[in-house]
Amino acid sequence: MKRTRLLFVASFALVCAATTVRAQETASATVTATIVTPISITKDVDMNFGNVAVQSTTGGTVVLTPAGTRTTTGGVTLPTTAGTVTAASFTVNGTSGYTYVITLPTTPLTITSGANTMTVTAFTSDPSGTGTLTGGTQVLNVGATLNVSAAQPAGQYVSGTPFNVTVNYN
Repeated sequence: MKRTRLLFVASFALVCAATTVRAQETASATVTATIVTPISITKDVDMNFGNVAVQSTTGGTVVLTPAGTRTTTGGVTLPTTAGTVTAASFTVNGTSGYTYVITLPTTPLTITSGANTMTVTAFTSDPSGTGTLTGGTQVLNVGATLNVSAAQPAGQYVSGTPFNVTVNYN
């Protein structure tokens, strides 16, 4: 009888332990991260407004579009000999299909010829604001406005420091 009772108590303890284990459930999950190709930008061509003429009494502007065409305002004219005219051009590389935001300069850039200066303002780009990396690359062209004073002294004007164009994934 003692043996039967001991067997009964041991069996009951095993059943209780098994019930406790069955009440617990466990699930597993994996962790994943994908590192995308870093976005990069490389300058291909510098900006050049070409040859510009100005009246002695009236200044004006030269607007260089991202497509590389020029228009003028005020007393500024474009000589028949245009010189080298180019919008700045950059190549953006990264992960195909991703979009990116474009940040252009917002402060005037000073260009100089000796002690003489002019400013470049109102930078624009194509694409404008946001680009898309088709096949992992896109060409980004940048234009701006050259502000010319009346009787601006002749000379080749160059920026002391380059301007920055920043791109960043959306």
